[in-house]
Amino acid sequence: MEEYSFDLSEIEEKPWDIGGYLEFRPMLFGMDTNSALHKLKFYDHAKKNIREEYNFTALLDGRYKKGTTEYRAVVNTDFRKSYLGWSENTTLYEGYMSSRPSSTFNFNIGKKTLKWGKGYAWNPVAFLDRPKDPYDPELAREGFVVASADYIRSFDGRLRTFSFTPVLLPVYDHINDDFGKVNRFNFAGKAYFLLDDTDIDLIFLTGGSKTNRYGMDFSRNIATNFEIHGELAFIDDYKKRFIDSDGTAYSKEYDATSYLLGLRYLTKTDTTYIVEYFHDDTGFAESEMTDYFSFIDKGYDTYLASGDDSLLKKASNVAGGSYSRRNSMKDYLYLRASQKEPFDILYFTPSLTGIFNLTDKSFSIGPELLYTGVKNLELRLRTTVLIGDSHTEYGEKQSDFSIGLRVRYFF
Repeated sequence: MEEYSFDLSEIEEKPWDIGGYLEFRPMLFGMDTNSALHKLKFYDHAKKNIREEYNFTALLDGRYKKGTTEYRAVVNTDFRKSYLGWSENTTLYEGYMSSRPSSTFNFNIGKKTLKWGKGYAWNPVAFLDRPKDPYDPELAREGFVVASADYIRSFDGRLRTFSFTPVLLPVYDHINDDFGKVNRFNFAGKAYFLLDDTDIDLIFLTGGSKTNRYGMDFSRNIATNFEIHGELAFIDDYKKRFIDSDGTAYSKEYDATSYLLGLRYLTKTDTTYIVEYFHDDTGFAESEMTDYFSFIDKGYDTYLASGDDSLLKKASNVAGGSYSRRNSMKDYLYLRASQKEPFDILYFTPSLTGIFNLTDKSFSIGPELLYTGVKNLELRLRTTVLIGDSHTEYGEKQSDFSIGLRVRYFF
């Protein structure tokens, strides 16, 4: 009779787990040399219709677990070759300790990304997270230094699960000092309910670094292939700063209400559709953006005539950078369609993404090809085309189009 044996160490959970990826991402930009934002950024550089950029990224994700305690660190290093030359930036995205003394309670302290909200491209209720890139919403992001806990209970009735997550976020010099006003100690919380088949979160933030904010979100599977989700956020005493076409600065304080409604649908042929409507009450009105672009044009004309760039510098610094947000206006529609393995081409997924500014009718459209047929290697080719009239958001971007290849090796 043949004897069998096995080594327990082969199935034993290892205390260490180290992974991550290396990435090379060359980019080609077709510049719009007549656009306001191109004039603002490149006014003192030679005009070029095409600009190149080369990006190298290394992300290291390490974990160590001992008993009920886990330590995690995510470090991201970017090297970039652009018109400014070479630059390097290393950032600790996450670095925290997590302890789970019981099945109903865990505690975290350190730098952490919380990822609140149910939206795919935007999250108006993510009060403690940095904004997503709607063109690449699954990218890793830098967190904030927090202390948080999770209390979780399960039930047999219609309320199947409840959890509460309190969060403390200090803001002092060199600690979360880009979050808001310094020398403040902020408190936030999220209450989660699984009610029947609906996920619901109730969220709040207070403490003084930012004005008080409250929100809720939900997601529900109507069918196994059809999900709907939404978010609603209230911001007390939001202060918006803006300028007119002559450069006169104004501020307006009001209670802002932002919301998102979306759906995700998977067809029988493995086509996934994602649709989201986003209203951002903190965004700029069409007239406010038009005034801003007009002021840039005025500053550029002044620079050409006299060499005086003071107006352009004012345009760069005005409103604390709010004009330079990825989507700085009020109403947007996000559409994405992706097809898994069309024509039986294994490991191949083409997709098409569009972001539409419903206020000024400008938009971006981007086809993408993704191939994962080589072990641990991901190849993605993406093109983004920006379309809009003069003094519209996408019409005044720095470029008319971009083409980028991403080669990512996972380890």
